[in-house]
Amino acid sequence: MDNNTETGTLYIVATPLGNLEDITLRAIDTLKSADAIACEDTRRASILLRHLGINGKKLISYHAFNETKAINSILNLLEDSLDVAVITDAGTPAISDPGFALVRAVYELPAKVIPVPGPSAVTAALSACPLPVHNFFFAGFLPHKKGRKSKLEFLASIDSTVVLYESPHRILKLLNEIENYFPGSQAFIAREITKLHEEYLCGPPSEMIEHFTGEKTRGEFVVVVYPMGKKEQEKEGKRQRATVKKKYGADYDTGCEP
Repeated sequence: MDNNTETGTLYIVATPLGNLEDITLRAIDTLKSADAIACEDTRRASILLRHLGINGKKLISYHAFNETKAINSILNLLEDSLDVAVITDAGTPAISDPGFALVRAVYELPAKVIPVPGPSAVTAALSACPLPVHNFFFAGFLPHKKGRKSKLEFLASIDSTVVLYESPHRILKLLNEIENYFPGSQAFIAREITKLHEEYLCGPPSEMIEHFTGEKTRGEFVVVVYPMGKKEQEKEGKRQRATVKKKYGADYDTGCEP
């Protein structure tokens, strides 16, 4: 179905994970020109907007607990040919954050949905990860209770690097589960990405458990699990370099070691 050109446009705008300088020029222009901004937390959104020198914008509170009401308000604005930008507290909307239900509803209106790419905790963590990530499965947050065991069993059964989100309250529980369900695996943790106390760790889950035991941890975690030991990693690294050299030529230098 073709989008109705008489309606407004919904812009999915990625915002900084922590460092407010990590925002694109296009994102700034979009926030300035939008008729309204839907945000997960109006107070946090106001801090960002003040930093960008954007004042007087109509803010719509849009989060998991008022989703239906907020979506109806946003659809009404779009039907009135007004443009709406949606942001979350940090990163890219709809990636383990509010956004999916809104995007689906706007497509059914129908109206245009335009992404304004930028920061994402997933890609930021993977870009700094020393484990093989050419093929990965993003699982987001695991269920807290019901379905958690079966989800872990499924993730352990696939031939892929796994990427998870976790809170500081459950990080030790997750690491113990990784050690149990992914024996011999290696893990990479990215915590507080782009913030003052950002931290990056790589090694067996047992070392991560030791590191965080007794520590008062804060911030959201991105946890990358590679289900192979060091020898298997070296073999995989050699295989990847051989594939790259075959594609780009025998003289191509990847610039890295396994």
